[in-house]
Amino acid sequence: MKIIIYQVMTRLFGNRCLNRKENGTLAENGCGKMSFFNASVLRRIRKLGATHVWYTGVIRHANKTDYSAYGIPRQHPAVVKGNAGSPYAITDYYDVDPDLADDVDKRMAEFERLVARTHRAGMKVVIDFVPNHVARQYESVAKPEGVRDLGEDDDTGMGFSPRNNFYYCVGVPFEPHFNLDDGKGSPYSEFPAKATGNDRFDSHPGVNDWYETVKLNYGVDYCDAGGRSQHFDPVPDTWQKMAAILKFWAGKGVDGFRCDMAEMVPVEFWRWAIGKVKAAHPGLLFVGEVYNPALYRSYVAAGFDYLYDKVGMYDCLCGVMRGESPASAITWQWQAVDDIRDRMLYFLENHDEVRLASDFMAGDARRGIPALAVSALMYKNPFMLYAGQELGERGMDKEGFSGRDGRTTIFDYWTVPALYNGYVDRKKLSQEQKALEKTYTKVLNVAATEKVVCDGLFFDLMYANNGSEGFNPDRHYAFMRKCGNEAMLVVANFSDTEAECEVRIPAHAFDYLGFPETTVEAKDLLSDDKPMAMELKADCCVKIVVKGYSCRAYKFIV
Repeated sequence: MKIIIYQVMTRLFGNRCLNRKENGTLAENGCGKMSFFNASVLRRIRKLGATHVWYTGVIRHANKTDYSAYGIPRQHPAVVKGNAGSPYAITDYYDVDPDLADDVDKRMAEFERLVARTHRAGMKVVIDFVPNHVARQYESVAKPEGVRDLGEDDDTGMGFSPRNNFYYCVGVPFEPHFNLDDGKGSPYSEFPAKATGNDRFDSHPGVNDWYETVKLNYGVDYCDAGGRSQHFDPVPDTWQKMAAILKFWAGKGVDGFRCDMAEMVPVEFWRWAIGKVKAAHPGLLFVGEVYNPALYRSYVAAGFDYLYDKVGMYDCLCGVMRGESPASAITWQWQAVDDIRDRMLYFLENHDEVRLASDFMAGDARRGIPALAVSALMYKNPFMLYAGQELGERGMDKEGFSGRDGRTTIFDYWTVPALYNGYVDRKKLSQEQKALEKTYTKVLNVAATEKVVCDGLFFDLMYANNGSEGFNPDRHYAFMRKCGNEAMLVVANFSDTEAECEVRIPAHAFDYLGFPETTVEAKDLLSDDKPMAMELKADCCVKIVVKGYSCRAYKFIV
């Protein structure tokens, strides 16, 4: 079965408060809870085709809500982004975000029940592992007995030591290029200053830096006069602590980790840690956020199951959807990583990127349909979608800290319109949203269950169709799949007008895929159309009518 990951920003999903006040507090705007993911909601997600749910923002992170009555330390507002805070500024690796709990004192038990419900619904659980940085005021109150806290044993008189968990600006206070006051005359104080999460090793980060975080020390001296020197023997203390954290969550029943900014952590750590954690928990999934293609193969070799294909396939498909790149450019992107193609995770949206339907991307969710089909059907590798994508969420709200940027906020308390309509009050769904959801459901279920997609060979037809009058390589993309005696012909139309595509199938396709010249009965799995007779002859064309912003996936037996 092909992996289909459904990412949810847990605090936004299922929020039923409709106040939607800009920069609103938890009391004003409400928050989604883990309990919202009941059997009915999880069945709906599973029906969409999802095999995994990535619950984003589960681990406790910095926010401005006061939970001190529950023994949770308050965070200084000057080093928190937005009222709800960034889920990537972790304050306790062993704790659950209290915002997500109905009973704050029982938040871990509520998470454990969420994991169990997800498993009963036939899906696996993925959570974030944020290894590169933590919140400036990190303090674990939930760590197991005997565990030493990050930084607890650091020598703050050393800028770098392989025994330290953090990097320090020795003898210098934290003095960023912005106001540290909380509005009540109590400025944030940090001495000595710690290095900032985005590899800022001085005490003066700017407003565009990851100023709310501090960099973790994995034994790399970034400020060595001779260049970056590595100190991995003996094994750095941070390595031991982070491996223990991974094992802790795996012990809670988590099936996989999406590893934030994995490339900012040395590959040697991953090779060591993934091996140890998988030995204790076989089958655990590791997805790495790696943006530098030159590093892909080293991180795969270190044990990552899948890596983001962002600067390749994602960026390419965005260009095709906007009409800035030809559809034929897709071929070059898969060829660039052909040796590790089954390890690349395809996606069209996530919490970092703008929404497809936003004014900053395509402006119309329908324009993403051909890109969806190509991404989900062309290889065996996983596909990920972001909650609300299947309902055409535009991300054009001005929620607060993030502003109106075409993204769904990760910093604010908010209710996302499409998610509210889709999972709280489905009577509010428009006909366009229902049609889009139906299309996503068809495509993703074909991707997840059809053997020809999950296990089949792939043959790109673009080289044979560049000069055809009946095929426009700028707007059309075609390929074939085959597994056993089952085959599939996929034709995507990235233009807004219906096209009668004449798709040439070269003799090499017959040889490589191993099927004869014949006439077959072909059924489009993405529509309700009746099967059609399709004559397959080497170097001859098959005529396929494809509506604008649409795709055909004809399956047949050979």
